[in-house]
Amino acid sequence: MYLPAAFRQDHLPSLHALIEQAGLATLVCRAGDSLEASHLPLLLRRDEGEFGTLYGHFARANRQWQALSADGEALAMFQGVDGYVSPSLYPSKAISGKVVPTWNYTAVHAYGTVEVFDDPGRLLALVGALTARHEAGRAMPWAVGDAPADYIDGMLRAIVGFALPIRRLEGKWKLSQNRSAEDAAGVREGLARSERGGERALAAAMQALADSGAGRE
Repeated sequence: MYLPAAFRQDHLPSLHALIEQAGLATLVCRAGDSLEASHLPLLLRRDEGEFGTLYGHFARANRQWQALSADGEALAMFQGVDGYVSPSLYPSKAISGKVVPTWNYTAVHAYGTVEVFDDPGRLLALVGALTARHEAGRAMPWAVGDAPADYIDGMLRAIVGFALPIRRLEGKWKLSQNRSAEDAAGVREGLARSERGGERALAAAMQALADSGAGRE
């Protein structure tokens, strides 16, 4: 990932928090002379390994797991908040006019070597943990055990699991740290007034960065 120093995020709990909030990852690997990519919900175990370990599963019909069996190197990409930044939000626009549009965002890239598995017991534990995570907080949470056992057995035969111990973790918080304090504040305030929930969430992330003292301010 292109990672200017101003935007680099190395705080491990923050990187883990974005992974867990994002939920869905884009998993990319080599497949011969080309690339394969899948969009997958991943489960993070923070305490397994130096940077944590990611778990997920493929449909057995998805050929990407076969590519990983041959060459396990993979990249899992997680997207956080993001939004367009208009030059009109910069107070400096009225002074110099030397401003252009940009895009603010947060993202995490996790690199590692994937281990593929299809042991039924291990797969059952994985889908149970993924389900419990995403059903948490619902008034009537669904559990894997709610479905007939023979049905679940058939579904497990149709998937292949994997573990990705993270060997390198990169975070990029591009939140106007390269702008003056006044311009950064203008962006935060403008996005906070947006009717779009995603842009308000981006403003909140910018405010949290400013409050932490890690930003330009």
